[in-house]
Amino acid sequence: MAKTAITGDIRDTRLSDALGERYLAYALSTIKSRSLPDVRDGLKPVHRRILYAMRQLKLDPKTGYKKCARVIGDVIGKYHPHGDSAVYDTLVRLAQEFAVRYPLVDGQGNFGNIDGDNAAAMRYTEARMTAVAAALLDGIDEDTVDFRDTYDGEDEEPFVLPSRFPNLLANGCAGIAVGMATNIPPHNVGELCDALAHLIKHPNASFEKIVSFIPGPDFPTGGVLVESLENITEAYRTGRGGFRLRARFETEDLGRGTFQIIITEIPYQVQKSKLIEKIAELISSKKLSLLVDVRDESTAEVRIVLEPRNRNVEANVIMEHLFKLTDLEVRIGLNMNVLDGGTIPGVMNIRQALQAFLDHRKDVLERRSRFRLKKIEHRLEILGGLLIAYLNLDEVIRIIRFDDKPKQALIDAFALTEIQAEAILNMRLRQLHKLEEAEIRKENDALTGEAAGIRELLGNEDLRWKVIGEEIADIRKQFGQKTDLGKRRTTMGTAPTADIVSLDTFIEKEPITIVASEKGWIRAIKGHVEDSASIKYKDGDRGRFVFHAQTTDKLVLFSTNGRFYTIGCDKLPGGRGHGEPIRLMIDMPSGHDIVSLFVHNGDRKLIIASDTGRGFVALEKDVVAQTKSGRQVLNLNPGEEAAVCSFISPDHDGVAVLGENRKLLIFSIDELPVMARGKGVILQRYAKGGLADVAGLSLGEGLTWQTGSGIRSEKSITPWIGKRAQSGHLPPKGFPRSNRFGTPPGRGS
Repeated sequence: MAKTAITGDIRDTRLSDALGERYLAYALSTIKSRSLPDVRDGLKPVHRRILYAMRQLKLDPKTGYKKCARVIGDVIGKYHPHGDSAVYDTLVRLAQEFAVRYPLVDGQGNFGNIDGDNAAAMRYTEARMTAVAAALLDGIDEDTVDFRDTYDGEDEEPFVLPSRFPNLLANGCAGIAVGMATNIPPHNVGELCDALAHLIKHPNASFEKIVSFIPGPDFPTGGVLVESLENITEAYRTGRGGFRLRARFETEDLGRGTFQIIITEIPYQVQKSKLIEKIAELISSKKLSLLVDVRDESTAEVRIVLEPRNRNVEANVIMEHLFKLTDLEVRIGLNMNVLDGGTIPGVMNIRQALQAFLDHRKDVLERRSRFRLKKIEHRLEILGGLLIAYLNLDEVIRIIRFDDKPKQALIDAFALTEIQAEAILNMRLRQLHKLEEAEIRKENDALTGEAAGIRELLGNEDLRWKVIGEEIADIRKQFGQKTDLGKRRTTMGTAPTADIVSLDTFIEKEPITIVASEKGWIRAIKGHVEDSASIKYKDGDRGRFVFHAQTTDKLVLFSTNGRFYTIGCDKLPGGRGHGEPIRLMIDMPSGHDIVSLFVHNGDRKLIIASDTGRGFVALEKDVVAQTKSGRQVLNLNPGEEAAVCSFISPDHDGVAVLGENRKLLIFSIDELPVMARGKGVILQRYAKGGLADVAGLSLGEGLTWQTGSGIRSEKSITPWIGKRAQSGHLPPKGFPRSNRFGTPPGRGS
């Protein structure tokens, strides 16, 4: 069988190089053609194509609506060969007043809502452009921007829109490319126009001056911006940063000292339904004990009702905790990563972004002026020929009637151009009226004056900037703060302080008995139970920790993985039944168990140690954890486990260490370091076995331990006193075979 000849460009190359080249091409395509906006019009290609397709369909703000399916069909058929659902989702967002500060699409029908519900199918909804979109497209037929072939070469589309409206900062943009992303929050266009007008006169204006015009973003859903002026200025200076945005709320007086909190505006891009679910979850799980109920009474306006548990708590205190625990406060990032000139991605500061818009408007003005001048010159050429015809009307008529080649004869007789001769030949008889001649002379004079004005404009840069300033003033008048659309919605608030009143302040203090079983089930029985023998457990289980506490206390749990966990006593399940597994409340890994469980008292010291005999002294206030995952305090080697956690009283100046080999060692507590985290030092050495127990003691009072018949002591402890890391000696006679010093008060085991 004959071999088929292989033809074409065949190159030997490494697979990694080939993949790198192709991935780089894909990355550049994603950056330039999908994810990052152009700094000039603030649009991604899909947005630009949707607006251009709507213009081609003549969906102007004053015309009727057309089905969105028709628009999407034109977009994906002519300009954007992607999925219809993705393009429709983009069109829907451009029409959502809660998602876009200045909507570009005027939608009719169900376009979704702030709860996160989807829009109706495209066959049910209709759309047309808004006045803002029309401003973006203004002048596109006057050679103001370049065009390119569409993907199939059958049509043309613009590289960028003329953009009389500063869309990039006014509506913002978000996108994720390959290796880079952008996130620009929306701003108030009236404030942008003020800053642009100032930049025309002062191109090197300071960022502090720009911030005096643009104090911060202006979100479509309102809210209160609580970022400091210094942070806002720095974010605008670098093009990177963030803004804290809070919900707006008010209180309603219900009489007799009671009230309810009404949330009237929620942060940008927060779904109202999920927000209410989160608040309800916090209330049901008792993590937000200040509230009794949350209700959604929203109509076209947001109205979320919060019902406080009692009237003694201030609304500001409740809201501060909600801001901390829910999306009633969010952080909106700023990453002004844009395409400069449609090709080069980079992070701009706010002055560079504003200047890029001004430079684009200058380029548009110059191109539009040259286009108009060319049109005027063409028309003046025709008018000049017509005026010659009026001055020599009889001769013109004679040439047209009798000459075999009237066009060339007219050109030769009156030194006309071909365009002028063609215009004379196409002139209607009714235009020979004397009044028509006067109109032509009037039009000729007007166009001559306009052409002179355009030439002056093109030759005078200051005059061009003056015209651009007038355009910006017109945008301010059309969309600025004095209009319903342009009123600032997000107000500037004071940056919150770090001090927040603890929720524990509002927990009612009641006595409880903490009960934890061997298998890790925990509960809180009301009152202080004195007879622990009367407490019942599940079959096969028994008690391990039983001690008294208050509902306002915190429980501290030390696990064999060397981590401390903290649980609020008010969060514990009630005494009815057998409680709940403690692992549901903390993230303690399976295979690990509780070493110690006690009520938190920040003034004490602890001795913590591993089963290999390494340990140190820790301050109890340093081991409290803030999250369910706990705080790692004792670092362990593979195969090690935490074994002991004992209290040290202020009068303790010694440490007693007992090994599983029944060797007792006593040394000064000064030999142990005080640490916040670490492996510690060797307490006692063992030939085999490990650590059994550790206790603090007063060297002057001797050693005490607990037995079944009571507490025993040994005053003369000299035989066992040594240095840290020694092996020790056998304990005194009568010491328990359990190798434990007992259960000191407060230890809980």
